[in-house]
Amino acid sequence: MNELPVTAQSAKGLPRPLAERSAIDPFIVMDVMGEANARELSGDDIIHMEVGQPASPAPKAARERARQALENQRLGYTEALGLPKLRERIARHMSERYGVGVRPERVVVTAGSSAGFVLAFLALLDQGYSLGLPSPGYPCYRQILKALNVRPTLIETSGQGRWMPTVADVERLAGEGAAGVLLASPNNPTGTMALSRRLAEIAETCRRHRLWLISDEIYHGLEYEAPAETALAHSDEAIVVNSFSKYFSMTGWRIGWLVVPEPLVRPIERLTQNLYISPPAISQVAALGAFDGIDELEVIKASYARNRAMLLEELPRAGLSSILPADGAFYLYADISRFTGDSEAFAKTMLKDIGVAVTPGIDFDPDRGRNYIRFCYAGAEAQMREAARRITGWLKGK
Repeated sequence: MNELPVTAQSAKGLPRPLAERSAIDPFIVMDVMGEANARELSGDDIIHMEVGQPASPAPKAARERARQALENQRLGYTEALGLPKLRERIARHMSERYGVGVRPERVVVTAGSSAGFVLAFLALLDQGYSLGLPSPGYPCYRQILKALNVRPTLIETSGQGRWMPTVADVERLAGEGAAGVLLASPNNPTGTMALSRRLAEIAETCRRHRLWLISDEIYHGLEYEAPAETALAHSDEAIVVNSFSKYFSMTGWRIGWLVVPEPLVRPIERLTQNLYISPPAISQVAALGAFDGIDELEVIKASYARNRAMLLEELPRAGLSSILPADGAFYLYADISRFTGDSEAFAKTMLKDIGVAVTPGIDFDPDRGRNYIRFCYAGAEAQMREAARRITGWLKGK
């Protein structure tokens, strides 16, 4: 019998040890946010650059739809796959944004992209399988897979390669017997994208080796130089994960979507019926309205672009000169190795000393992340400029 993890063995006051699947690592950014919020409640002036969420509310049209629904609708369960009108509108969005034809029947509305990842992983990956993940990358990929007893196989990317997997990486995964690869473009935490023909080449390599391609597209819409491409432009077999959280400023509404090949629809529907019943009705109604707020959302995006430009100018003056000018999302991934080799301690000290909350790189890369921190610049412009002022003064004193 396998030895139980420490967290399971040390659960005191319980009749039996906890399940091994509960012994996953914390999502560190949420712990940072909790500490930052506690300091804020105690009276500290905190600038939040840790959690990847917009400072702006959902679009007015989304909020108005929700208000009307609260006043006039029963808001019971919806179909497990989501409101038919929302599935149709998402399919139209795919056509309008990418020129890709998607039948509404292939769209699955989910309780945030987080539920989308769980459903996709459950549908595609049996216990003991492995899935290739970019590193640095979104930490919850790893932890969800571990909880499902699926092995995350990390693809070590680099700044020289714009923090993106290559065709050679996918070839290696195929040779090692992986079931597939997950690609995030724009990437979290780096904000970089698979540019030129890299996405097409990766999709073709996956097709040739019969690997699943899961494309995390939750930061689409937030690009600053070239538009992001959907994997569906290159492979009809790709599984796309998207969300209303980032571009649409609806993190707390917990609403997202999948686009899957038709043979996967019914298996995912069965999983949804049993695990979640249906996505939240009020959030689905609001999401329908969000598509009417594009002009408002583009104004918000323009503020991110200004924050990005300002930080790329100011942070190097503070000694943080090794940052790629991120293609999309609202993150900068900065090398802090000239100051420390302990990003967690660095982030804690920054929060204590100057009230700026950032995320240590170990959340995204357990090894090399000791030399990096992630800044989220989705906050108000005045706060981002004040954060730059504080950081510059703090680091110049080191």
